[in-house]
Amino acid sequence: MSPILDELVTLLALERIEENLFRGQSQDLGWGTVFGGQVLGQALSAAARTVPADRLVHSLHAYFLRPGDVSKPIVYDVDRIRDGTSFVTRRVVAIQNGHAIFNLAASFQKEEGGLEHQDDMPDAPPPESLQTEQERMAPYASRLPRFYRERALAQRPFEMRPVEPADDPFLPIPKPPQRRVWLRTVDHLPDDPALHRYLLAYVSDYSFLTTALLPHAVTWLTPGMQVASLDHIMWFHQPFRVDQWLLHVVDSPVAHGARGLVRGRVFTQDGRLVATTSQEGLIRQRTTT
Repeated sequence: MSPILDELVTLLALERIEENLFRGQSQDLGWGTVFGGQVLGQALSAAARTVPADRLVHSLHAYFLRPGDVSKPIVYDVDRIRDGTSFVTRRVVAIQNGHAIFNLAASFQKEEGGLEHQDDMPDAPPPESLQTEQERMAPYASRLPRFYRERALAQRPFEMRPVEPADDPFLPIPKPPQRRVWLRTVDHLPDDPALHRYLLAYVSDYSFLTTALLPHAVTWLTPGMQVASLDHIMWFHQPFRVDQWLLHVVDSPVAHGARGLVRGRVFTQDGRLVATTSQEGLIRQRTTT
């Protein structure tokens, strides 16, 4: 396994410090606060550690309450709300400096058969025909501050290949609030279904809420923009591997009241719909002088 992916897997593995208490380290990605996908993935990992192996997460609902401090670890307190015959429910509170910074409710189910249908997968070119995010950013990198330039071009645990054409991030143009991104880990992973699910939870927060900015010709580089996740919801429908290509198809149906809503569907390369995502976030454009 590549070192950077191994670092992420280790980050999400957590240390058990009591029966229902876990501790996770924080990763500094350069944005000043803990990446939302990190606390989401770690909280799901903590919940999964208290659930029988034959129960896999099928849904999660989470709220981001306070920014996380990248210089300090996070403690995850798991409440074993219910252990049923088919379903198991867990609540997880992430704590830092004595305060809750995040909470998660997750439901786990034993595998069952049943009725089946799904949306068709939208058309998309094969991922190998597209540029990586680093390749797309390279022409603009010299105009970024050094710190952001290093982050934009750095190696990552996930390979991301957006479908829509790249725009100049300094001169955005209005476009429909839609985005398609191929993604997979940069190396092979163990055959652990729970690991693949909380890694997908981690990466699902990446470039998600910013889809709501597209119609307004602004980006995270626009002076005065404040963008932050408020909640995150996921449903897992079928087995998948996150070390094989997945297509995250995202749209934003509404923005209002300094909030934007985004929703997504995750498909395997052969067209199976394996997960659904949704998030509401804070979107403020402060006046700059």
